[in-house]
Amino acid sequence: MELELLTGILSTLHRAIFYLLVRVIPSPILALAMPTVFFAYMTTLYLSTPKTTDEKQDPIRTILFSLPTTSARLRKLNLGINLILLLMTLEFIATPFIDTAESVSFSRIGAVSSDSVKISIRAPQPNVTTHLLYREVKDVEPENAWRNGPALAFSNATDFVHTVRLAGLWPNTSYEYALADANRSLTSGPFAFRTFPDSRLSTGSHFRFVASSCMTPNFPYVPFHGRTIKGFDLLARYLFPETAPLDLPVQFMLFLGDFIYSDVPVYIGDTKEAYRRLYRRNYQSKSFRKVYERLPIIHAADDHEFTNNYAGLGNDSMPPFPSASDAWKIYNADANPDSLADHYYFNFRYGDAAFFVLDTRRYRTPATDDEPTATMLGETQLAALHSWLAHVNSTASFKFIISSVPFVGLWTHDPHDSWAGFPAEKAQLLEAFHSVPNVVIISGDRHEFASIEFNAPPDVPGGHTVREFSTSPLSMFDIPFYRTLRPASDETVPQNRSELVVTEEGPIYVNTTIQVPKERSIKYLARGNYKWSAFEVDTRDLSRPTLRIELSIDGKIRYQVREEYRGAPVKLQSSNALGVFVTTGIKDVFNRIGINPSRWF
Repeated sequence: MELELLTGILSTLHRAIFYLLVRVIPSPILALAMPTVFFAYMTTLYLSTPKTTDEKQDPIRTILFSLPTTSARLRKLNLGINLILLLMTLEFIATPFIDTAESVSFSRIGAVSSDSVKISIRAPQPNVTTHLLYREVKDVEPENAWRNGPALAFSNATDFVHTVRLAGLWPNTSYEYALADANRSLTSGPFAFRTFPDSRLSTGSHFRFVASSCMTPNFPYVPFHGRTIKGFDLLARYLFPETAPLDLPVQFMLFLGDFIYSDVPVYIGDTKEAYRRLYRRNYQSKSFRKVYERLPIIHAADDHEFTNNYAGLGNDSMPPFPSASDAWKIYNADANPDSLADHYYFNFRYGDAAFFVLDTRRYRTPATDDEPTATMLGETQLAALHSWLAHVNSTASFKFIISSVPFVGLWTHDPHDSWAGFPAEKAQLLEAFHSVPNVVIISGDRHEFASIEFNAPPDVPGGHTVREFSTSPLSMFDIPFYRTLRPASDETVPQNRSELVVTEEGPIYVNTTIQVPKERSIKYLARGNYKWSAFEVDTRDLSRPTLRIELSIDGKIRYQVREEYRGAPVKLQSSNALGVFVTTGIKDVFNRIGINPSRWF
């Protein structure tokens, strides 16, 4: 009887592990435990001999809880269920290995500026001629209005991906591109895009972008849906509704890392092909295609593009960096805005909003609480960030710092993988952020949402409040069992406040000093497998730049910052961007004679 009871316990444990692995968290530990427990279950099932009994059993309870039974039919049914669960687990784990996506073809928009755009194209048929054509959207007639783009070349060295730049475009103008064969017959497209406004103008901007991170296909798992990324299905409905279009269309997406999971639920191996296969798998997804064919996407890398909690030490020869960075560069980094000297950090502008995207993995050292030399960014990147801050202080209304990991130190689970593990460097940066108006940090990684406020000490020049919005996952597991964010830091800073006091002589304002948390959570929402935040930037009134945030969870809007985050007024430096003022009529004249004035300015 003891062996039969053990068989039932192992059967129930097998089912619980299956559910946790494919529906809750795809942990490597659970992936290893699944076949181990099944083997133990099969062993005890083979060795056990059920005793006869006259006691009647409820077949539903027997199947549901794997209760000991003398019924051969129920025992076989239990065994069949457990075998099916094992096969489903094998499909879930094996799909990234057997679905190689070698034949996937795609094109997508990456970095966009006021006069250029980057386009990544994969064409795995090297003997087939492919041309890139483009035109302004208004030039739909006649057919010869298409212009030739840069020459394309595809080879196995880059996994048949080629990223090119279309330059000499007009600011704030709609275009479309298409792929064509040797006869200039379209084979793919056309796909629309719009150039960004000229950042040299101080007229303000009004636009939206979305941000999120962390995704893997088919999680939570559904049988035979290995190419589905539900988060992108939901995001596509949000971006491109079938009914009325958005009042203010989204201009681009920031994907903040964990685009692939090289080690979840099992490690795919330290080879270039293994990492490339995971990227191809994502780009073949119809769910993802709904978005990347219509929206520019800018990428940052986090740890799972390499391996869990990866710290590169600035050593590009240390595994798995050579294999992992090969695929990352080909599929995501090459289409990002340019960076100097083959770095993966970079900055870009949309009108008078400035963005700096950090590389938090390549140069980081092991995190420690008591080592002042520990660094996440490395000296060169840190200097570049400070230089950028000094430049945008008076040339941009909002300054967005894009970090793949949270800047806030309130998360208690694995805090050393975030900025909490680098307190000296974090403190140095936070002091600089407080001295610049309207700094906003956007982060991901934690599979939760949090809105954070950083309060400045009174002795910091400027004393500006810094905000952080951390959003993830786009399509991955959430944290169901416990909460990992503290509401506020133990460390406080003094702040001066004016309070209205009623006296015998009448009401007067009295200055007082109170202690407030240095870091404070404004809003915390943990649950949800599919999250993204939409940011609306409005700087048309330069004296009142505003930022509105809208959080979507599982396809529904769950949180909005109803009180607009009002930034400090910024007196932008004047501009001599004369090219922006060329009228449409003059543009047409120049275009007809083959001259592009945007190159003159």
